[in-house]
Parts: sequence; C-alpha cells; structure tokens
Amino acid sequence: GKMGAHELNYSSDIDLIVFYELEAPTLAEGIEPSPFFVKVAQGLSRLLQQRTADGYVFRVDLRLRPDPASTPVAISTAAALHYYEREGRTWERAAMIKALPCAGDQKAGNALLAEIAPFVWRKHLDFAALADVHDMKRQMQTFRGQNEISVEGHNVKVGRGGIREIEFFAQTQQLIAGGRHPELRVRPTLEALNILAASNWITNEARDELTSAYDFLRRVEHRLQMIADEQTHTLPAEAGAVERFARFFGYDDRAAFAKDLLAHLNCVQNHYSRLFEGDPTGTEKLPDIDYSKGPDDNRLLEHLLTLGFKKPKMVAETVQRWMHGEYRVFKVEATRQAFNEFVPDLMRGLSRAEEPDDAVTAFDRFLQALQRGGRLISLLSQNKDLVALVALVLGAAPRLSDMLARQPQIMDGLIDPRFFGAMPDQNELSARLESTLADANSYEEFLDRLRLFGQESLFLIGTRILSGTVSAQHASVAFADVAEGIAHTVHG
Repeated sequence: GKMGAHELNYSSDIDLIVFYELEAPTLAEGIEPSPFFVKVAQGLSRLLQQRTADGYVFRVDLRLRPDPASTPVAISTAAALHYYEREGRTWERAAMIKALPCAGDQKAGNALLAEIAPFVWRKHLDFAALADVHDMKRQMQTFRGQNEISVEGHNVKVGRGGIREIEFFAQTQQLIAGGRHPELRVRPTLEALNILAASNWITNEARDELTSAYDFLRRVEHRLQMIADEQTHTLPAEAGAVERFARFFGYDDRAAFAKDLLAHLNCVQNHYSRLFEGDPTGTEKLPDIDYSKGPDDNRLLEHLLTLGFKKPKMVAETVQRWMHGEYRVFKVEATRQAFNEFVPDLMRGLSRAEEPDDAVTAFDRFLQALQRGGRLISLLSQNKDLVALVALVLGAAPRLSDMLARQPQIMDGLIDPRFFGAMPDQNELSARLESTLADANSYEEFLDRLRLFGQESLFLIGTRILSGTVSAQHASVAFADVAEGIAHTVHG
C-alpha cells in the first residue's frame, strides 16, 4: 500500500502482512509457530491502533494477506508462496508492487519478495492484466455509486477520474511490461509514471497531466482527512459544505475549486479510458454484424465486401470455423470467447492488409498451427494496430509464421517501444540478454531463455525487414550481432 511506497495520507491506515518462516530457529522448544505469531500480529495491531491521551500510531488493515477469509493473521512463507503460485490474482500482483519489508527480519523479508517476484513480474507481456484490473475498478465504482464525475459527494480516490485510476494506469503497465523491463519495478506512483514516459510506454504529456492531477487530488484527500482526522476520500454532499472546503483548500469559492477539480478528473478519466476502454468518448462503434452466421448470411457478405475482401464467401466460411472453435487453440472456452469478442476488430485489421483475402488465409493457417493462444489473443485485442503487421508477417514469411505459431510470446517485442527505434547495437543486445538471463533458476531455464531471446530477436529483425523499417544490409549486421552475443554468452 501507500506505506510501502512512502505515499501515506494525512489519515492513512497501513496494510500489513505478517509472514513467518516455519524452519527459522527463533522459538523456544515446544512453542507452535502459528498460534505464537498470530498473537504477535494481533498484539502489534492493537498496540498501533490503541488510542491514548497522545492519540494513536496507525490504523491497521491485515486483510491484504493471502485468502484473508480463511487464513490466520500471520501466515508462513511456505503457505504464502504456495498461494501466490496457485491462486494469486491480478489485484494481489498489483498490491505487491508496493510491498516493502518494514519490521522484523528485513533480510528474510527481501528474500520473500524475491521469491514472490515471478508471480508479480511475468516473463512475457501480460495484457490480460488490463481486463482484470479494469473489471476490479468497475466493481469498486458500482459498489460505491461512483460511475459519474461530479463535485458534491465525489470520491476522489475510487471515483471516476480519481487517484485510483492514476495508480491503476501506472501499475497495470508496470505489470504488463515489468517482467521484461526491471526498471519499471518501482513502488511510488509518480516515479512509475516518469519511468513509463522515459521508456516511451506513455507520452510525456500523459505523464505531466497525470502527475499534476495526482498532486492535486492527493492534496484534496489530505485536506478532507484533516477536517476530523477521518479516513475519508469523499467531498461533502452539500454545495455549502463544498464552498467551505474550497476556502479551506485555498480557493476563493466553490466555483474556482470545482473548475480545477473537474478539469483534473476529466483528464485522468480520458487517459484511463484510452488505456482500459480503448475509446474514451464511447463513440467508436463497430457494425452489429454476426460473424458466426457464415457464408449464407447476405448481410455479412455485404459487410465483408465493404471492408475490401474480394472473396467474401471464402472469408465468411473461414471466420465461421474460427468462431465455432474447430481448432486446437480454441479448446479452452475462455480463449474461444475472448477470440470471438475480438473477431470484429480482427477482421477490420486484416482488411487493411495489402491482400486482405490472402491475409485471412494466412491467419487461418496460423491458427491451425497454434498450440495455445490465450495470451496472443489478449495481446492482439489490446493492440489492434498490430493485426495488419501480423497479417503481413503471416502472409509473406512462412518461416516467421512458423516461429510465431510455436512461440507466440516472441511477439512481445512488437509491443516494446524500442521496436520502433534504432536497431540495437551489440552492447545493447548484450545488456538485454544479460537482463533476460539474470534470474534464471536453473541451467535448463537459462537455455530456454537463451533460445527464446534468439528466436524473438530473429523474428523482430525479420519483421522490420518486411515492414520496410530496416534495410537488408542493416539486418545482416543485426543477425550477426545476435548470433555473436549468444555464442559469447554460452562459450565465454
């Protein structure tokens, strides 16, 4: 939470998770670790929250631990690791971004965070986190009745355009790319925004606007909590009370405060919506076409002709096979459902290929060869502009297409902002390779990562040749640099 990132509010609670090691020889013989550390955790919580003549230290929330409904307030590291590995959810990954050892054995705490790191930071780009986080945010807004931006009664933390949207904007992109880019693994929100901008994941304009909004909304939050030392994030429900708050906040009147507040809230909502909802205005609507009806549906055939397909019956029949889940990749129901939702955008992307009908045929061959496709479908659905580029690769380069079918994760590099920059030289390739191999847990994993790095590098160079962003001469140098870097890593 905010304590881990050094971002506490005026009247924050603190989110503590108490872990203990079963094997650590810290207790006298005969003392059971679990009940002992539960008592320690409960006593610590009471001590911090106890109100005296001098006030209290912190409100304490112990519910961020794994499965709080069925686990004690102190949990063993072994049980925690088992939970995160088997059952951990996206919101828990986001929460662990800000995790920081704060008491007890700091070395053991850091060691535990290192063991949890693979759960938080996935090796490959994880665009499924977008849907998970946005769904969680939507549920929070519905529960609190905060679906619209307002002044009176607006919750500046979880309401539309609020602090939580800025935090989710940063944290979700950290979760997506932090596995490949360790520099994104930072706790403070503003630091994350700075690094995202420096790495070209977001624009400088987005960083500046969100930073300004974050600063403003956090100050509003502090002032709200100063009034009665309450852990509140909600503006008063009456205009007169907002008028008094505006003056307390330093404004001449409610109108001046409301103008700045609404400007920041709308700005945050716009950036958040672009990331999570695609179209912030909600005006982009795809035609209501049922692609599952196949070649017998005249309306579908007319639509395909409008998109630019010259063989609409062939295309309609192919898409119908996809949507009926006839290929191995669609055996998982969730994957098939996600793909079916993506089909309208997919077809629009394929229609932009130089030869749209051939692009559909190539994509069909690709789907037949694909072993598993959940991540790939998620990645394409969140990066729709990639569809035409992928269609180009599938249609023009069978070898690259085969590589992609065998290892869909090699397409992660197409999302990396560095893909659009200059070709990496040997030093940069070596640095990337070193980062890729740094936390391999075994020699087998080391070799697997090395192979994947080589395949991804070859795929990206080949894609740049096809897209015309690099000449064959420059590509030949890049191929040689990759080979030399891998050989040097293996043989020294």
